[in-house]
Amino acid sequence: MTPNVIALQLHLLKTDTPMSETMPFNASELNQSWPLPSQPLPVIIFGAGSIVRDAHLSAYKLAKIPVVGIYDPDTEKACQLCAEWDIPLISELTDALSRTGVCFDLATPPAIHAELLEKIPQGSPVLIQKPMGENLSDATHIVKVCRERKLTAAVNFQLRFAPMMLALEHAIDQGFLGTVIDFDAWLALDTPWHLWEFLESLDRVEIAVHSIHYLDFVRSLLGNPNGVYAKTVSHPRSKVAQSRTAAILDYGDEVRCSLSINHDHFFGRKFQACEFRICGTEGAAYVKLGLNLDYPRGEPDELWIHPAGAKNWTQVQLSGSWFPEAFAGRMANLQRFVNGEDNKLISSVEDAWQTMALVESAFSSSARGATPIAEFP
Repeated sequence: MTPNVIALQLHLLKTDTPMSETMPFNASELNQSWPLPSQPLPVIIFGAGSIVRDAHLSAYKLAKIPVVGIYDPDTEKACQLCAEWDIPLISELTDALSRTGVCFDLATPPAIHAELLEKIPQGSPVLIQKPMGENLSDATHIVKVCRERKLTAAVNFQLRFAPMMLALEHAIDQGFLGTVIDFDAWLALDTPWHLWEFLESLDRVEIAVHSIHYLDFVRSLLGNPNGVYAKTVSHPRSKVAQSRTAAILDYGDEVRCSLSINHDHFFGRKFQACEFRICGTEGAAYVKLGLNLDYPRGEPDELWIHPAGAKNWTQVQLSGSWFPEAFAGRMANLQRFVNGEDNKLISSVEDAWQTMALVESAFSSSARGATPIAEFP
């Protein structure tokens, strides 16, 4: 629970007047960034793929967090990336695993996470790329390894740290939406899956490596659902196991939460979309996740809020975007927690296990299929 949520609850205990009626809405006062560590730890990165090139390195440069080495079994690819960013190449895995006094960044495929976690120095801080293993069994094993080796471990669910999402959560904490009762995610876009060749070998793709971000963010707003109804399928032209998903999260009879996701809307930009609509009892918000439109170049993110009591929507002027600012915030929280500057590690492996459990349930729901419709007698 965030300090803003605690403050809101204490406020409502003292008065029947909603906080939104006593605090005028000022979009410029919404928090959009995570404070940086005062004493940054150097980072060792495992992996030299597109996500490291497009997000990690830019984020750490922005946050003034030094990267002191990159290892990848594809030495040629790692060498090229290191040359571009003037970062030392680590050519031997044993060398990378022996470093101490550093924060490890595992930007690796899910099947490799546990193997590396079992070998990095005991007690190290580590950021693990999502998903946390290929399935819930893997996630459970990873939690066990991290506990046994006393690793301070978090999972890279960085959407929570995007400027638009931090601002949205701040507005919700302040009471400007009232109680959130509706969450809609609508995606119709053309995702370049070829950028991540390893995905073609996975049995679980869309929910496990993409929509997992949205499921995790929903959990951060609404908590754990009672269950999930889902169907995830491929597309005739797609080379990955699934690229389209429809899901409903069950939060009881007062909250509605649905996700409609199509990565194969390849008919031009005009009617493509990547957006959230969040409605409360008093106000509402609209989020455009611009990065996914024309990835990796993307478009600007957008956040609009219709606060309680207002007649019009207000656009929040964002100070950054999902890439790379959210990645900077994700690493900053981990390092600040290690240094004692943050009292909570967001998306710890224990919390991330809950997101993995939701993913597992979604795949199980998809495999079971729908309730059969009665035949006419």
